[in-house]
Amino acid sequence: MRDFLEDAHAHRQDGLGRAQAADKAPLMRRFYANATYEPQDDAYAVLLDGRPIKTPGGKIVRVPTPELADALAREWDRQSAEINFQHMPIVRLAHSAIESGPESAPAFRDEIAKYAGNDLLLYRADTPASLVAEQERAWDPVLVALARHFGVKFQPTVGIIHQPQPPATLERLASTLDAEDHLALTALMQMVSLTGSALLVMAHRHNLIDPDAVWTAAHVDEDHNIRLWGGDDFAERRRRDRQIEFRAALAMLEALAGHSPEAVNPLTTAPRPAGA
Repeated sequence: MRDFLEDAHAHRQDGLGRAQAADKAPLMRRFYANATYEPQDDAYAVLLDGRPIKTPGGKIVRVPTPELADALAREWDRQSAEINFQHMPIVRLAHSAIESGPESAPAFRDEIAKYAGNDLLLYRADTPASLVAEQERAWDPVLVALARHFGVKFQPTVGIIHQPQPPATLERLASTLDAEDHLALTALMQMVSLTGSALLVMAHRHNLIDPDAVWTAAHVDEDHNIRLWGGDDFAERRRRDRQIEFRAALAMLEALAGHSPEAVNPLTTAPRPAGA
């Protein structure tokens, strides 16, 4: 499913993909003294020494809130003698959204809604008993909260055989995305891709669960296996990297809402230990 999601928004290769490829090449030397932002054309432009920044695809970086513009400028300002886009997760995410443009919003909404119909939370283990209990403890309250908040019903199943969800449930969940613009949808899609759950992301979006609980619930199976068999350095590094991207998406959503994001520097946010 994650592969399908990535295929649905391959345009993101213009932002994140290019940054990942560039990370393997020599880094660009910092060529500017200051990063700032200013109101421009009913938006806020991010500037380097007074000049507008462009995305890798050549679009000028303008965002709708000063909080997001400030978060982007701060990531540019935090660069040292060399510019490392892997250390600029909010910038990369914003560039992806700007390059995809408003026309991408319907496809993003459809993909998130499809994910919700085949969600991680709806497919349960039958053994071992300890994992069954952990899934119930982490996932059942989220399904109950969503059901009550939106007036819908879910039909979880044991195993991996597809279990269709009630059409009315899927329609109602899809309608909750109608007001989201392409910038917010890009952040939400990143969170869905990283957690494997649209339902967890929707629950957070509607203040039914906090971000740490989302991350923990998304890793119930993984953490169970770590407790049984132990972890490894590669998996832990990969999880830390993914959590940085998750927190960047959270920060972008907060900034879009007109709030100074608490996680404005996702790189310095202490990750939750694997298996905790």
